[in-house]
Amino acid sequence: MKTPYVPHLFEADALAKVQGRVGWLTVGVVSSIAWSQDDVWVEYDGFEFLLHGVRQQGAHRIAPCISTPSDQDHVNEALSRLYRFTSVLGFFKQGYVDITGRTWGTHIIRHSDFRGTFTTVLQGGKHGFNCNHMPLIEDDQARKALAFLREGRRLERVHEPYAFLSFFKVIESQFASKARVEWVERNLDLITEERALKRLNELRGQGVNVNQHLFESGRCAVAHASVGGSIVDPDVPADRERIAADLDIIAALADRYIKVDCGVPDEMDLYSTRDRVAPWHALMAPEAVATLKAGGHVENLQELGKLEGATVSVRLWPDPPAKQFEAMTLLPTECGDGVVKFIALSARGTIVLAFVMDVKEGRVHTLLNEGGMRAGVEIVEEDVEDYTRYFHSVVGNRIVELAIDGAEPVDCEVIIPVNIIPRAPEEAVSQALEQFRRSRQQPSAGVQEVDGA
Repeated sequence: MKTPYVPHLFEADALAKVQGRVGWLTVGVVSSIAWSQDDVWVEYDGFEFLLHGVRQQGAHRIAPCISTPSDQDHVNEALSRLYRFTSVLGFFKQGYVDITGRTWGTHIIRHSDFRGTFTTVLQGGKHGFNCNHMPLIEDDQARKALAFLREGRRLERVHEPYAFLSFFKVIESQFASKARVEWVERNLDLITEERALKRLNELRGQGVNVNQHLFESGRCAVAHASVGGSIVDPDVPADRERIAADLDIIAALADRYIKVDCGVPDEMDLYSTRDRVAPWHALMAPEAVATLKAGGHVENLQELGKLEGATVSVRLWPDPPAKQFEAMTLLPTECGDGVVKFIALSARGTIVLAFVMDVKEGRVHTLLNEGGMRAGVEIVEEDVEDYTRYFHSVVGNRIVELAIDGAEPVDCEVIIPVNIIPRAPEEAVSQALEQFRRSRQQPSAGVQEVDGA
């Protein structure tokens, strides 16, 4: 499954990106995922999407909605694209995003229909929304499965019988009848979700054939209302309660089909499995990659190929790199057990940042304690400002990205500070600059190394 890099722009940058573009389709959405308070522009699968932030402006509430470029003659194509995007976005963020209505205009018109709208506002702070590396759905069967899952998750707390039917269609849409029965039988024993497992064991304890039960007392009972046939009677509480209990099983099966059979990861799956170092494999000698992946040691660091001496920009995602971090030189210093240690040196030679590339585990880590402003060289205010902001932003869990021309950016693991009380980066920058200026005013003061902490 491809999980490509997804560029993000926020707030003014997002609006500037779409400024002057003529022809937009905007849809209102209902969502269970945490929605950004900022406007966010993303490029996914070759298309642009502008996610409008949900917030309060005085007495006026800005509703969640999404816009994509579209001329008036191709609205249905754009709408289909938006449905596909919301299916993947909702699944990736472990919830749902569904469309409630649409508006087309030569310029962006925010959709303001609040009927049925429920959205959780993201509390992650500025630029907290992130759908980077969201999986790309190229298989049409997987697309259909995600569409039915989107419907099921939206209905799950609204109308259990119809939610059950949508989850069942995730599987039913993929198999002929006999193959579906065989798939369900195999996968019932592989369910791990706690509530689904509890209900499964309860039914089996009653001697129920669960596979047959899900089809006849669930799918068919919801979909049909023939005279004398088995139905879910809206006026019989026991029927609704049974369907609500069985819903956990069919939802778990639907989720399993998409994750296992279709190979579509959600955000947490991807966090565990994605190889962050993979974009740099092509820059190294194949033998070096194989050795490091096996946990070995590269004797000659020149085998790291284009990585040695590469020009790298270091940024705090999603902001552009600070001036001193735009063109740093990447230098490997040591290697062992599948791990390569690098320093990144600023163009003026005043700032050193340290990193560990763990090729075996597919992770890159920042080494804050081994970086800083160098003693014995002329430090200027920009050095102090850029390094101090970097240090305290990383302590505050900002994502660090390393970018080399011709390769997808590589993101570092977020650190968990130990024995450090995080400070507001701008407050730390202000204090560091004041300290630096005072030191420069002292007649006897030589060049000093400024402590970013």
